[in-house]
Amino acid sequence: MPSRTSWFRVLLAALSLVATLVAADKSEPDIKVKKFDHPPVNLFFFDDSEVALIVDQQKGIVRRSTNAGEDWDVVDDIKKEHPYAVYPHPYNNQVAVALGRRKTHWITYNQGKDWREFDTEDHPSPSDPLTFHAGDPKKVLFHTERPCIIFDSCPGKTYYTTDGFEHLKLLHSQRRTCLWAKGTPDFGAGDDTVNDNTVVCIVAGRFSLDLKDYRLITSDDFFKTEHEPAMSSGRTITGFQNMAPVKGFIVAAAKALLSRELALYVTRDARTWHRAEFGSHKIEEDAYTVLESTNYSIQVDVMSHRQGMTGALFTSNSNGTYFTRNIEHTNRNRLGLVDFEKIQNIQGIVLVNTVENWEEVEKRMSQGLKKIKSKISFDDGRTFEALKVGDEELHLHSVTNQRNVGRIFSSPAPGIVMGVGNTGDFLDDYSKASLFVSDDAGKTWKTTPLKGPQKWEFGDQGSILFSVAETNADEVSYSINHGRDWKTAKLPVTGVSARELTTIPDSTSLKFVLVATKGEDFYVFSLDFDDLDKRKCGDDDFEKWYARKDKDGKPTCIMGHKQSFKRRKPDADCFIKTEFREILPENEACECEDADFECDFDFVRSDDGKCEPVGRVPAPTGVCKNADDKFKGSSGWRLIPGNDCKRKSGAQKDDLVERPCSEALSPPASGKVSVQVHEFREEQYAQFFYLERDPKASGHDETIVMLSDQNKLYITKDHGKSWKQVTKDEKILAIYPHQFNQDYVYFITPSRKVYYSEDRGETIHSFEAPDIPAPGISVINFHENNPDWLLWIGRKDCRPGSKDCHTLAHVSKKNGQDWDVLLRSVDKCQFMYREGRSKSEQLIYCTQHQADDHSKPKDLVYSEDWFDHKTQVFEDVVNFATMSEFIVVAAKDKDFLKVDASVDGRQFAPAAFPPNFQVEHQTAYTVLDSSTNAVFLHVTVNGEQDHEYGSILKSNSNGTSYVLTLNNVNRNRRGYVDFEKMQGLEGVAIVNVVANPKEVDNGAPKKLKTMITHDDGSDWAYLSPPAKDFLGKSYPCAGKGLDKCALHLHGYTERTDPRDTYSSPSAVGLMLGVGNVGEHLGPANEGDTFITRDGGITWIVAKNGIYMWEYGDQGAIVVLVKKNEPTNMAFYSVDEGDTWQEFQFSDTNMRIEKISTVPSDNSRNFVLWGHLGSRLTTVNLDFTGLADKPCKLDKENLDDSDYWLWTPKHPLKKEESDCLFGHQAQYYRKRTDRVCFNGPPIDRLHDIGRNCSCTRQDFECDYNFERQPDGTCRLVPGLQPADPMQVCRDDPSAFEYHDVTPYRRIPISTCTGGREMDFASQTHPCPGKEDEYVRKRGPSGFALFFAIVLPIAAASGVGYWVWRNWDGKFGRIRENCWGRIVMRRCRCVHIGCCVGAFWRCRWCFGFFFWGLGWVEEGWLLLDEAEWP
Repeated sequence: MPSRTSWFRVLLAALSLVATLVAADKSEPDIKVKKFDHPPVNLFFFDDSEVALIVDQQKGIVRRSTNAGEDWDVVDDIKKEHPYAVYPHPYNNQVAVALGRRKTHWITYNQGKDWREFDTEDHPSPSDPLTFHAGDPKKVLFHTERPCIIFDSCPGKTYYTTDGFEHLKLLHSQRRTCLWAKGTPDFGAGDDTVNDNTVVCIVAGRFSLDLKDYRLITSDDFFKTEHEPAMSSGRTITGFQNMAPVKGFIVAAAKALLSRELALYVTRDARTWHRAEFGSHKIEEDAYTVLESTNYSIQVDVMSHRQGMTGALFTSNSNGTYFTRNIEHTNRNRLGLVDFEKIQNIQGIVLVNTVENWEEVEKRMSQGLKKIKSKISFDDGRTFEALKVGDEELHLHSVTNQRNVGRIFSSPAPGIVMGVGNTGDFLDDYSKASLFVSDDAGKTWKTTPLKGPQKWEFGDQGSILFSVAETNADEVSYSINHGRDWKTAKLPVTGVSARELTTIPDSTSLKFVLVATKGEDFYVFSLDFDDLDKRKCGDDDFEKWYARKDKDGKPTCIMGHKQSFKRRKPDADCFIKTEFREILPENEACECEDADFECDFDFVRSDDGKCEPVGRVPAPTGVCKNADDKFKGSSGWRLIPGNDCKRKSGAQKDDLVERPCSEALSPPASGKVSVQVHEFREEQYAQFFYLERDPKASGHDETIVMLSDQNKLYITKDHGKSWKQVTKDEKILAIYPHQFNQDYVYFITPSRKVYYSEDRGETIHSFEAPDIPAPGISVINFHENNPDWLLWIGRKDCRPGSKDCHTLAHVSKKNGQDWDVLLRSVDKCQFMYREGRSKSEQLIYCTQHQADDHSKPKDLVYSEDWFDHKTQVFEDVVNFATMSEFIVVAAKDKDFLKVDASVDGRQFAPAAFPPNFQVEHQTAYTVLDSSTNAVFLHVTVNGEQDHEYGSILKSNSNGTSYVLTLNNVNRNRRGYVDFEKMQGLEGVAIVNVVANPKEVDNGAPKKLKTMITHDDGSDWAYLSPPAKDFLGKSYPCAGKGLDKCALHLHGYTERTDPRDTYSSPSAVGLMLGVGNVGEHLGPANEGDTFITRDGGITWIVAKNGIYMWEYGDQGAIVVLVKKNEPTNMAFYSVDEGDTWQEFQFSDTNMRIEKISTVPSDNSRNFVLWGHLGSRLTTVNLDFTGLADKPCKLDKENLDDSDYWLWTPKHPLKKEESDCLFGHQAQYYRKRTDRVCFNGPPIDRLHDIGRNCSCTRQDFECDYNFERQPDGTCRLVPGLQPADPMQVCRDDPSAFEYHDVTPYRRIPISTCTGGREMDFASQTHPCPGKEDEYVRKRGPSGFALFFAIVLPIAAASGVGYWVWRNWDGKFGRIRENCWGRIVMRRCRCVHIGCCVGAFWRCRWCFGFFFWGLGWVEEGWLLLDEAEWP
């Protein structure tokens, strides 16, 4: 038996062995693993803690770890199967929100230890559902997304809470995006005027859901009141698309109209906004990325080439208004990600990747050809240099190829940087990458033994560098001496694929978490280096490390100081072991140098490095009285805010300097009109078009492209003051401006070569079309949303004698650089995308001849996959037209034409005409307008040449049910109709009717009368004549009544150019026309020129005789010039035609054929087109000398503005005459006595003052009913009213139906209460629903409340929906029509087009061959037999 002493010795030996084994274990990290059945996602650490959360989305559970991933417990406070994501507060390490799949969610205020449940009324938005307040964790914005029936996306709702979801209140119901102004700690820092509750939102327009009308608003009281801040030139703007917080800034982007270009606006206080200027660079939609920025500047990468995916890096000044280019040809991808990273916690060091062969990439448009180099800057992007491993260049994979969470290269560990890549000339494939390390912030790099793609992390403030292979990993690697040496540790599960590697965000921990997979299994590894046999570092283990050094190793300055860190020495055999305490930099002040200064406000850096003033230099108040005086003003420089350099003695760069007062005072307006005459060698113009620049787009040009009768192409950038010929050696047949993008224009030649410009003619490029242009049809069709998508129809195999001559349609998605075949034997193809039309991005309609035979009828087909598959919609079609939200198709049906309509582009419904309309196929339809939620359709009744007239029908809101609006409306042999809507004012239209239809049917000439409607066609009346003629005398017919004495105007059927409209969308209430006072419309050459200022109610004579007119400066300037008579005089008015000024524009008489200005009528320049002798001559009239200051518009204080609010009236309404369509609309109009110019376009519709009670004028005759002379509606004899019980059959949930009334509500009316003539008072139970009807419609007070109130509420709801969805498009150019060019006096004569509310005819195609002419909202649908 062993003695007690021997047992003791054995025990000591055993204990010694155990101690040895434990000591051996401390040489490697402690690795533990947890296996999960489903992917663990949404892993994150609460900052400054070892608490982490992950989500199992399949099971719907949240797990929590309190020891950096070693153990995971299910959170019991959160219901299982509910949560799908957890959102940590970005600035408070205690707060997170777990969102459920339904309407139940949870919030924690102690890092997930406890959770409190809360409910919401709506589901959270799938993208960015929460916005946190940087300073108050109780304040959160909760964003929801509204489900859409037809549209792809709708504005959502945003709710807010100020008590951590104890209560949730609606913030805004039409939100695109909302954020707290104090959404970052830097915003408003040090500015006590920034309200803690301020919210900034981009919301739908007041009266439109169109993206072009989205506006930016702010509120300090959660939208009990709101403020719309001015953005540019003291004006609010629309078209906002997005915004984001960037350090101490908020950046918002607004899209220019008919362009891809964006304007960026920046604020530091949510009140004052400035436009960001990028010099000659343009910011385009989906073509810029706001990068990680500093407290004193914003970094933005601007795409240089859309197909090649390269960009240019810009850095702003301290207030974000002026940007300078740092480096070009940066590498980016189609998601907008840019290879850019700022080294964390160190100022001024930036890593980027650039494309060396950018010219080749842009030419071949292939990302796979990129030769990428990595570069680094140590001076905030002013200079860049190559990354080096010894003498070799190093290139690293960056953000566009990110494979882990968080930053790519750096962490809070000072100066330690890692990345995967390769040495050599260019960046190689990712699979060939190796890991590289730098411990001097990227100045020099070291290779490591770790080959292949890796995931890496930093621990213990850089004491530990940790890495694992991305695939088939058996072990992990780590280094404790800045990457000089590496050790490995085996994983308990081998052969895993690393999905995510992370640690505590401040990189102070010795613990790491690795998420990996193997087959279908999921693992979470915890790796703990705390047990390694390492002591805690002492003071001698640290060094003072300077962040930036020059080539001689001396510390360099940035923002006025040198930056150093106290960090562990690379060879120190210890760990810092101070969790949650980041190493902060120490700053040493430097003497001020040039780099510490930037251009002052209202100054911009020139190419030679000087700061030049932008506009006038501000002078102290009362100093400058004369231009010869002097004042002390800015030198143009200022010290960058936040820069802490030490001032040198003596003069300073930002000292005030003496300046002449001429730099501060604007030159006074000359009060004169300047003139510039240009003579061409040619005799006529064939076409001209404006490429109008939206004020939100960059530049200052007013561009016109003109094609002469000799096929020569000219361009002017200054509105006709100077012209230059382009493509001199090419014959140009036609100009095609892009229908949806005013920057793009195409020039067609007789060959396959097509010239084009993407910058309003600044540069001209070319491409090869797939075939030569086909005569007689539209050669190019454009996409509304993708300007580079083109449809081309050309001729194929059309050699003399060929029997296989046919048309062929192609598509290009790269602006003509490559083409794919679509269909043979087509006459017309059109992209059908429309904003709000669901899933229509690739929807294309074509009319295709049956059996590929052009002599056979056409079918209407469509495709959503480039015609890999096609669907036939109709057989034997005549044509189709797109009108706002409607698609209207005319097809033959035996001896008749029939019309069908669709909203979504896939489901069509037949149009129900009044039963007494049977349209023979030899007659025609003309689609006139659909801008007021209804289609106006002209149906030809008499189609005999020179005797044409017809009836106008108006549809319901889905374009399928039509009622008669007006008979005997005039049209001509080409299909044009005397119908024009007043632009900018809803529901007003003017027509000419044939007063003697029976005589005309027997061959007599037409006698025309002019009529006007103020209620969208419900009531028509003759125009009231002026009280006196131009000489102040009464008209001979005065006192005989409007039937014998009215004003009559020459209409569209007599115009040589459809751009010459009565009205302008920017000159609300104004109309001009040529005509006469009498019983009928007289000859055109015997008329006078008339004007109205109140929407057509009253008229005065503007001038005796026939004049052409044009509106400028949004109606503030009206110009008249004699038509087709030798003259050298013109007239203008600056008070809406009350007075006229005469001026001479030439020493010799000219014959003027046309006067023009930009389509928006916003310019103060005009062009007269005419002849001096036989030569084509243009005369630029410049009215900028009349006013030198912009008009002031303060929407919140109109008394202090140059504008007033005008309310249109209905002349036939005795009560509430200022109520049109159930509401009182208010429009901004310039005060005529103010000497100022309008400047940027104004959204003329200010507000809806109120909704009104319903009256007869809010209703029109319903289907099968017709209007009587006394204004009532009666059933058409022999017809039956619609079955009132149909509602019961259509809606199984309906329990009652109303008696039929003869009236239906006008689609755009928003009236409530009053005479609701579309509802009968008597209701009846649906069959089988008698008991329910009695319960709900019985005599109880509760039921009586529902019987009385609910119909009113329903009407209000419908009216509100219509009003909120009315898109406000007055005269927006959208549609096209068939056309033929007849070269006679070189005017475009459109065959077969009719116009509704014209804005500007965009273009007509052809030169002695058939083509396409764009006109506003008008299309003739007729059989070929009707073509002249």
